[in-house]
Amino acid sequence: MSKQQLLDLTGRAALITGGNQGIGLAIAQCLAKHGAEIHIFDVSDPGPLRDPCFTYYQLDLCDSQAVNTAVATLPAHTTLLVNNAGITRDRSIAKMSDDEWSSVLEVNLSGAFKTLRALTGHMKSAGHGRVVNITSINGLRGKFGQANYAAAKAGLIGLTKTAARELGPKGITVNAVAPGMVMTAMAQQLPQQFIDKARDEALLPDLALPEDIANAVLFLLSEGARLITGEVIRVDSGQYL
Repeated sequence: MSKQQLLDLTGRAALITGGNQGIGLAIAQCLAKHGAEIHIFDVSDPGPLRDPCFTYYQLDLCDSQAVNTAVATLPAHTTLLVNNAGITRDRSIAKMSDDEWSSVLEVNLSGAFKTLRALTGHMKSAGHGRVVNITSINGLRGKFGQANYAAAKAGLIGLTKTAARELGPKGITVNAVAPGMVMTAMAQQLPQQFIDKARDEALLPDLALPEDIANAVLFLLSEGARLITGEVIRVDSGQYL
């Protein structure tokens, strides 16, 4: 089988959460180029970024009923899932409010759980499934001012490994991609000191672009990774090391 055939997603439908911008949008565009039918769950409207080839569902991932209702309308061949949606509410532990803690955990971790739980029925019925959870190197190492975010992303790694064990017998793989600093449009607006720190940590001369994350996701969703499960792939230019 050729490399092109291994990465061919024709006949598969993919659900991407948080797919309206940044990394999620890059993933959606990448998967579409390789033949996947794209469905996006996002709390916001895509506005001018709306792609006529994608199907959009505006919903809150924290709402189990909304997630279940939307998943029930997806086509039966929706067997690819990318849990990408996430928010930040950065603050030191001493100053972090209950709401700042719980809102990040609810969206970044519980939202992924609720979407995965809802979609596993499609995958089991189809006898095929590929799940990629977008975590972070900060879920592996921690980060000052990100107790909520790091805890949620660490929890996502635990969810990945548990789901891999539970769903593996059904032929469903579950993996995670852990980005470091990714130069999205939003990241490029950060104070230069934060970008410089990431560059100082990196072993490679370039920081990741959204397309670099998308390429890793594509591989893990493809037949090229059919026997890889329960793994966390870092795409971080060596920042973690």
